[in-house]
Amino acid sequence: MAGKTDENTDAAEKVIRIAGSITVDELAQALGLAVTTLIGELFKNGIVATINQRLDFETAEIMIQELGMTNVRLERKNTASKLTNETRRELSKDAVPRPPVVAVMGHVDHGKTTLLDNLLKKKTVEKEAGGITQHISAYQLEHEGRKITFLDTPGHEAFAAIRQHGAMLTDIVVIVVAADDGVKPQTIEAIKFAQGANAKIIVAINKIDREGADIERTKAGLAEHGLMPEEWGGDVMMIPISAKTGEGLEKLIESILLVADVEELKADVKIPAEGLVIESHMETGKGSVVNLLVTGGELKTGDFVAAGGAYGKIRTMVDFRGKPKGKALPSTPVTVTGFKELPDFGDKFLEYADEKSARKAALLNAQGAANEMASANVTSTDLLRMMNVADNAKVFNVIVKGDVLGSVTSVVDSLKLIDTGGAVTLNIVATGVGDVTENDVYMAVGDNTVIYGFNVNVPVNIAKQAARDGVEVRTFKVIYELLDDAKNSMEELLGDEVIEEKVGEMEVMGVFRVTKSELIAGGKMKSGKVVPKILARVMRKKEILGEAEVESVQKEKIETKELIEGEVGGLALKTEKKIGLEVGDRLEFFTREVRKKKLGA
Repeated sequence: MAGKTDENTDAAEKVIRIAGSITVDELAQALGLAVTTLIGELFKNGIVATINQRLDFETAEIMIQELGMTNVRLERKNTASKLTNETRRELSKDAVPRPPVVAVMGHVDHGKTTLLDNLLKKKTVEKEAGGITQHISAYQLEHEGRKITFLDTPGHEAFAAIRQHGAMLTDIVVIVVAADDGVKPQTIEAIKFAQGANAKIIVAINKIDREGADIERTKAGLAEHGLMPEEWGGDVMMIPISAKTGEGLEKLIESILLVADVEELKADVKIPAEGLVIESHMETGKGSVVNLLVTGGELKTGDFVAAGGAYGKIRTMVDFRGKPKGKALPSTPVTVTGFKELPDFGDKFLEYADEKSARKAALLNAQGAANEMASANVTSTDLLRMMNVADNAKVFNVIVKGDVLGSVTSVVDSLKLIDTGGAVTLNIVATGVGDVTENDVYMAVGDNTVIYGFNVNVPVNIAKQAARDGVEVRTFKVIYELLDDAKNSMEELLGDEVIEEKVGEMEVMGVFRVTKSELIAGGKMKSGKVVPKILARVMRKKEILGEAEVESVQKEKIETKELIEGEVGGLALKTEKKIGLEVGDRLEFFTREVRKKKLGA
């Protein structure tokens, strides 16, 4: 059961511990409510729920608050070890040593990809759009006869989903921190991910060759977030390096291998091959191209495999440099072809004896995924959106196409994180991997759907079709530019808002002329000021009689630029209709501005 009450706590308080999510039925039981009561409360907040629908932790917390149960407290069960162990089996006595899998993480522009370029003698950093790593890339380095597998994970905040997955795949996390910039938000995020994955941490203090580099200050910043350097009595190795010049890289590699030795990393080889999908995409002439990380067994060309709802026979296999490989042992990254469909980013793959078995496994996996989708898990984001979105909220429809599934996942997740303040609802119509197609344009016709392409092409004939059908196709190579465009588009849907600001008030003491288009009156300023061209609202107690514009201001019968609080003077006002102004009425002076609405405002 996902929820469990703790009866040993204070009698005045009930504690419910849940691991990630809980069904409506289980929560109702834990709260001592009839399930119909909880379903009714969900319905009031815009959620049509079933008895088996799952609610995440935050949603359950919101519902308890909505029910006014102040004596009930929710606690999270610790699931970090469970998440990590999902990809790691119990080893047999026949397990053999394997290379360490090392994720390189850190804040954007702190030098992760440059570090790998120097280690591997590659040159990729200038090829990345915007200088930001856009996907997980896997490489393998050999040092004095020993191999190390590196995962280069994206640094931009929009790629949090990919980066967290990278941490879950790894034994060691090298956190790169620039000595001239120090600890940044994504540095802290990388620390949390590494700790959550129970991975060993090594810090590479980069850019020590730069002016302003301060190694000790950087160590102090890391210590504030729980990483204590060895030389300060802690257990975290911190290696000063320059990814640009190569200084310190030898020591970094030696440190990685030292940690790997202490951890005694092993894997079983005499088992069916298994591992995880790092990336997947379609290529003309090759079909599905899938990057895998082997975690156990021995993967060979000709093997039958299933990953998620996809299966196939390994037709070709190459290493990260594109060199053909006949087999891949644990901790080895490879790129394969042969899957009949694209497996999802993060799917676990397994080897099967024949095609029939692989196909059956894929079918069962697909059915399981479909059942999970059918349960329509409710998240706190969904609930809050439904509670807060106005009936007249605008809808922004998008189709997302990306070069690999990891990119699509990150784009979609990042779009969902844009704060709309409940004024615009984001509707993901469809997603897919590969270039924009005729079918994408067909789906977008008629409901103002925008097609976003990330690192993909739009064939000339498809571009013409989209133009003919009035469908907007927008392509980007840098994710934050795509997100800025989406935010601007959603703000366009909001239209304009009228901003009024009161600047003064006058009590009318004399009325000298009232016509269809003009008022001439005098009085005393009670507050603020009045100047020519400002707007005036004619008030009788709480009733608004009409509006006018101040044409001129007089003080002691001489025209002046303004009257301020406490002064007495006269006004000439222009009106569009006759207003029956009388002594004792009030004139409220104000400005009125039309502005574009902003999201979240």
